[in-house]
Formats: sequence, C-alpha cells, structure tokens
Amino acid sequence: MGTNGMKLWSILGNAQKLDGGAMFGNAPKALWARWATVDDGNRIDLACRALLASPLNGKTVLFETGIGAFFAPGLRERYGIVEDRHVLLDSLAAAGFSHEDIDVVVLSHLHFDHAGGLLAPWAEGRAPSLLFPNATFVVGAAHWQRARDPHPRDRASFIPELPGLLEASGRLQLVEGDRCEALGDAVRFHHSDGHTPGLLLAELAGPERVEGQPHGGVVFCADLIPGRPWVHVPITMGYDRNAELLIDEKRAFLEDKLARNVHLFFTHDPGCALAQVVRDDKGKFGTAHEHPELHARALAA
Repeated sequence: MGTNGMKLWSILGNAQKLDGGAMFGNAPKALWARWATVDDGNRIDLACRALLASPLNGKTVLFETGIGAFFAPGLRERYGIVEDRHVLLDSLAAAGFSHEDIDVVVLSHLHFDHAGGLLAPWAEGRAPSLLFPNATFVVGAAHWQRARDPHPRDRASFIPELPGLLEASGRLQLVEGDRCEALGDAVRFHHSDGHTPGLLLAELAGPERVEGQPHGGVVFCADLIPGRPWVHVPITMGYDRNAELLIDEKRAFLEDKLARNVHLFFTHDPGCALAQVVRDDKGKFGTAHEHPELHARALAA
C-alpha cells in the first residue's frame, strides 16, 4: 500500500478576503504589495485549499477542509468569506468524490479557516453538525489541548462546538509523534509551535529512500508557510503566536525539504497549489515549478 499508485487533487474550499497587514505581520505594505493586490478595504485574496490523496495507505485521505459555510450570514461577511455555499463539497464532487467517501481527514490545526469545512452549512435554527460520517479525524495531541482551552489571543480562531463534536464522533485520533495509526508509514508528521501550539505538518512520503530518509514527497505547509510570499524566511503573519520561533522553525523546515526534494503544498495561496523549494546563491529560499492546481497527479510527477 503506502503511496504506490496514489493520485493527488487540490480541492478548493470557500475563498476568503483578509486584511493584508494582518497577513504579513511586521512587513511594510510597500513590500507585501508586490505579492498581493488589495481591495478598497486593504484586504487580499486568500484560498482555503485542501489536498486529496487516494489511495494513500489504502484509504482516501483529505488534508484539511477549508473554512466551509458554517458561519451565519453576518459573520460570513465579517470574516470576508466570499461564497455562501459549501465550495469544498462542490470541489470534491468535481474530482469524483463526496464527503462520505473520505476515510481520513488530517487537520493541521483547528482554526476555523482550516477546520470549518468539517461542518454542514449554516441553516437558521440548526445546531452545528459534522460532515464526513465515515472519516477518522487526525489532530495533533498538543494542539487538541489548545483547542479545548484556547488563549484569549486566539480564542476567536476556534469553533467552540467543534472539539465536542469530534470527541462525540468516536473517530478522533490524536498524534504525538511522527506517525499515526490510520496512515502508518505513508505519512510523516512534523510539528510546529510558532503559529499555534502543536501545528501538524503532514508529509506524504516520497518513493525514494536515501540513507533511510524519504525523498521526493509532498508536504502540507498549513500556516507555517501559507503561500509563496511566506517562503521568504523573515515574513510572518500577525496571527502567529511567536514570530521568532516560527522563523526558526520555517528555516529548518525549508532546509530539510530542499535537501530531500519534498514539494510544498500551499493552502492559502490563491494562485499556487504546489511548488518546489529552491535556494539562490545568496541563501534565500524561493519556489520553482509552480502548479496552480492538481488533478489526479502522481506523487512523483
């Protein structure tokens, strides 16, 4: 099993518009405006992109679910969510899948723009409810504790009802190390604390082995590296809990992925789903061989 014969799809969820200054932390607008176009409200376009892999360790696996359509109309407008329908479900259908087909959902963390798609669309008078009735939900153990007891600084980023729903499903699996029971050796987990405690970064193990290490895979970068501009090591988000720690984690992460030719999958970049990490003669990281979308792409393509 493992990743033999596996195909990859990029699955778009609901798009979002957020304040550009918040997304680029302490970087001045004169710098970040090179990478993103702002609207009249100083907001930039952001994707909420998931990654679908099948068969992965014999399963159909979805990495994240985007922001979804669970917000009431007033909150949807406040958080800059573009569409009122659950776009992820449409994107899954276009790839030939439904949410009932998903065996495992891997969640890098439980902020609403990454986990909101787990929930059915908002309806007047209806309590939040989970989609994906056949899926095991994989979450980092350290982040699970944060989601259950958020800090005042990030409390608004979580969906209060979600931990209870996941627990009640009986299908929650918490990850402490670099592997999980549901996916075995096919997925290797890296952990990061700079954006939020216990962020889980899932690497689909590549087909080559060099000195026992997998080469040529794909890693879901989540909010450690939301898109191409954040590949630049000093660039962080205002939402990151510890910018200096995140920069150190990002540098080590990129050095490792460059050395092992692991490609980067971006969740928030509206124009790029997958790219190869490169480094110039001055030591600065960048991207090459960029793909705006994936449709039944082989891991080693």
